[in-house]
Amino acid sequence: MSDYQAIVAAPTFSLGIRCSDDEITGIDFLEPRAEVPPKSLLAKEAVRQLRAYLKNARFDFSLPLAPAGTPFQRRVWAGIAAIPSGATRSYGELADDIKSGPRAVGNACGANPYPLVVPCHRVVAANQGLGGFARNRGGFLLDVKRWLLEHERAN
Repeated sequence: MSDYQAIVAAPTFSLGIRCSDDEITGIDFLEPRAEVPPKSLLAKEAVRQLRAYLKNARFDFSLPLAPAGTPFQRRVWAGIAAIPSGATRSYGELADDIKSGPRAVGNACGANPYPLVVPCHRVVAANQGLGGFARNRGGFLLDVKRWLLEHERAN
């Protein structure tokens, strides 16, 4: 927990922000907890942008993200980033777009270090069910995915 540069409280969860002076290195979904004020200018900007998204799901992020992931994961994340707020794509549809398989796309979604900024919650099962989220098939993180999708549809 000490590696978070800030913690932002959301309605049913919290977000832990990790960053260097110049780049966001990770955002984690956390069980609800007390906020931690930003420890750097970039963390302060990340908090501002995350709060803006929590108020308005149509907010467009402009945070500098540290390069991460394999070339395949980056292709999947680029596909995810193209899904507009309030819309969803299935794992299979995204896999077809990048000439891969749904399971590989799901694994790349689970490895996403920048949730919300790279909105992997917008990728759902073929039957429009939730599917998994952050490598989990139930519990707290699936509740977060449900909340995020409802938040975006309401805006």
